[in-house]
Amino acid sequence: MSDAATTSGDPAPVHSCAAEIAAAWRRERPGTPTESIEIVTPVWQLAKLFADDRNRALREAGIDAATLDLLSVIRRSGPPYTLSTREIAARTLVTAGAISQRVARAERDGLVQRAPGTTGRRTVLVNLTAEGHALIERSVDAVLGREATLVSCLSARERTAFTELLDKLMTDVRRRTAPEER
Repeated sequence: MSDAATTSGDPAPVHSCAAEIAAAWRRERPGTPTESIEIVTPVWQLAKLFADDRNRALREAGIDAATLDLLSVIRRSGPPYTLSTREIAARTLVTAGAISQRVARAERDGLVQRAPGTTGRRTVLVNLTAEGHALIERSVDAVLGREATLVSCLSARERTAFTELLDKLMTDVRRRTAPEER
């Protein structure tokens, strides 16, 4: 990737860096498909910036990403803030084994409690403790507040258009990259 900077010392716009990469490939290998570079390169760079910033916000809030994910999904479920481990796995797109580990760690930290479910002997219900509820309230405000600041340069109309384009691209990429069912 390009390390170009403007004369003011600020990084060059990402589009210009990606355009330089695409132009170099077209020059060096005519016929090489380069139409994705000016979309994919900035998406990767933006994802890295968002991830790094989120990790800083999480450290400052005293929570890790896995715990935030677990507590968030339970908190968003509404009162009584209880879900089965199966529901948590489905809503987080994380394996049952990973959920089991997350729940065990959060329980050890006093953030959730486990209880047997009523629908079957293998059903486990997980609910937020008062400490878990307080931590997620603080953390979600810190993380989402920071992320709202990061996208505040976009108007409401731009955010809507960007969201629609991302959804269109995500839907098609998922379709194209999904393993074929046998």
